[in-house]
Amino acid sequence: MENENPVHTQRKSDHLRISMEEDVSFRLTTGLEGYRFIHQALPEINRGDINLSKALLGRELKAPLIISSMTGGTEAAEQINMNLARAAQAHGVGMGVGSQRAAIEDPQWAYTYQVRRVAPDILLLANLGAVQLNHGYGLDECRRAVEMIEADGLILHLNPLQEALQDGGDVNFAGLLARIEDVCRHLSVPVIVKEVGWGISEEVARKLAGAGVAAIDVAGAGGTSWSQVEMHRTNDELTRQIAADFADWGIPTAESICLARRGAPQTTLIASGGIYTGIEVAKAMALGADGVALATPFLRLATVSAEAVGQKIHEIAEELRTAMFCIGTADLKALKDTPFLKPVDEVLSHESFHKEPT
Repeated sequence: MENENPVHTQRKSDHLRISMEEDVSFRLTTGLEGYRFIHQALPEINRGDINLSKALLGRELKAPLIISSMTGGTEAAEQINMNLARAAQAHGVGMGVGSQRAAIEDPQWAYTYQVRRVAPDILLLANLGAVQLNHGYGLDECRRAVEMIEADGLILHLNPLQEALQDGGDVNFAGLLARIEDVCRHLSVPVIVKEVGWGISEEVARKLAGAGVAAIDVAGAGGTSWSQVEMHRTNDELTRQIAADFADWGIPTAESICLARRGAPQTTLIASGGIYTGIEVAKAMALGADGVALATPFLRLATVSAEAVGQKIHEIAEELRTAMFCIGTADLKALKDTPFLKPVDEVLSHESFHKEPT
């Protein structure tokens, strides 16, 4: 494509390749392993009656799952996004696309994000970097991103650490909250603000709720570390060392869910960041999330087929259903209110592992 932006295209290609080929995990864990469900041997419900459906951002989902924003803007991304979208349509879950900046600046890349023709009914989320609002982007670019893919909402992602580690990264985050608030007030679709993997604090959640965002995606630490992605990508030794030292930076996902819920108790909350299984989905929901977004479990499968992605979605949903069955929760509201998710330390302190003397 003669008008392609080689910098953006190469960066996106590098991110895709490194995410699939290198170890880009945190030294931190998500913190979800620090919680345990208390098994209920007499659940008093029929597993077949368990309802996983969830209304989220104006769409009805068959399960509270979103395929998290991953890619776009390269030729390889088109097939990945198509496979993800076909699977989302078949299984009734949501999907976000990767940052659309490449297509805003060069519309010839728009086709790599445009999946609506194979997924007419899904919750589909557009995506731009929030910091671009400080670099010439405004309401017009936000509308173009939404219209480009016929989206139901717009994700504005926050990634200060990633930008700080990129050569020529956009690091002017000054006054960004007011610009986000302006978009929330004037855009015709809901605005979702998400981190890209270092978590949302209580203070930031409170500010975002005050700005009028429709949803917050915590994207906590414990999954893919974009500092590690940038470490593998850079040729600069100083940047490589700094990136390596940030391998344990961030708010673990479980902690971020709790903090964000405290800071924004009435705002729709999406959990993401290192979540791979239906049991982890159940834990995130029980901690206070309204929906859960996953990326890594689907990325490699999306290079294979839509059916492979669909099988993984089905697996995760069935694990979620079984976890709910084994704690006696028949729907997602009951899961959110369950008394049967406990910190492991609390479980151990109350369980008797030694026979009482007779």
